[in-house]
Amino acid sequence: MLTKDIAICIRAVDFSETSQIVTLFARASGKVGVIAKGSKRPKSTFDGPIEMLSFGKIVFSNSTKEKLATLTEFQHQPGFTNLPGDLFTLNCGLFAAELVNHLTNDYDPHPELFDGFLQFLQNIHEGRGTRDPRFRGDRLAPAEAGGRETLSLLILFQLTLLREIGLMPILNACANCKTRYEIRGTRDEGRETKDEANWSEVYFGSSANGLICRDCEPSFPDKIRLTKNAAACLANLKQIAESQEKTLNEIEKVLISHFTELLGHRPKMAKHIVRS
Repeated sequence: MLTKDIAICIRAVDFSETSQIVTLFARASGKVGVIAKGSKRPKSTFDGPIEMLSFGKIVFSNSTKEKLATLTEFQHQPGFTNLPGDLFTLNCGLFAAELVNHLTNDYDPHPELFDGFLQFLQNIHEGRGTRDPRFRGDRLAPAEAGGRETLSLLILFQLTLLREIGLMPILNACANCKTRYEIRGTRDEGRETKDEANWSEVYFGSSANGLICRDCEPSFPDKIRLTKNAAACLANLKQIAESQEKTLNEIEKVLISHFTELLGHRPKMAKHIVRS
């Protein structure tokens, strides 16, 4: 039986001189491992080797637990081109693919995650901000040095990934005591409420899966203290698109630490995203 779908290549390795083993993230089928026989031949039905992050229509045979599915067609979609030569942009795309590969299960469809992943790749290729109305509806300002714009898009995609797989951190309240997070205003120290005092210091804890207030942080040895700017961005994701690169780097380091805890190992591409 043959299955038709659309998919993004999230992993590709050589199997022989002429064939590849490819992991595809398909919209209706979920993650699928396939063997692409003859894909490396100049005149193959795949128009050459299947490259990382390529997107197209696919046809594959159903697999069994004992063997991979067989890919019979991969037609690149018109209007979708490979990522530009900018190394940081490419690394962000590959990092996103690594996370999708490790955090999704075979044949477990996530159509909204697929759409978000595809939009993310298109946005970083075109150098524009997200159009997701939950975050921001227009284009970002031109990217600053170090890929500020691309990094902001990567952060938003990582949060989308966590939400779609059911692991979204709690970012609007303390994950432990449930006290709602509020950005402190201009009140005098002597007039602040107890809840406001709890948020004079903000932390993120992977074991808590979210923000932690000052009163609860002693119970979570893995917590990471956040600056006010980083905490405010996580509590209000609309601010990420306009945040400074320093704040984005801080948030990304926290997310990488969180993914490291979730996976049990540090993602391989993480070293190419932020400096330790």
